[in-house]
Amino acid sequence: MKLKPLAFGAALGITWAVVFFLATWLSIFTGYAGDFLHVLGVSIYPGYSVTPAGSFIGFGYAFLDGFVMASVIAWLYNKFAG
Repeated sequence: MKLKPLAFGAALGITWAVVFFLATWLSIFTGYAGDFLHVLGVSIYPGYSVTPAGSFIGFGYAFLDGFVMASVIAWLYNKFAG
């Protein structure tokens, strides 16, 4: 079975972006996962903050991050699976 790197990248990129976006809004309203988002988001994604505007910045970074990593994983899988 071969994976399609672009399709796999898009699927995981969208998934990670939506999860990160929702986690940001959950933290805005409840404070839940604030430390996690601060450590992960603020330290890795420049310009991100736990704010409404930051949720959109984080969405873009998370999509790009998820897309690139999943595409590389699919490409490597195809190379090793033969």
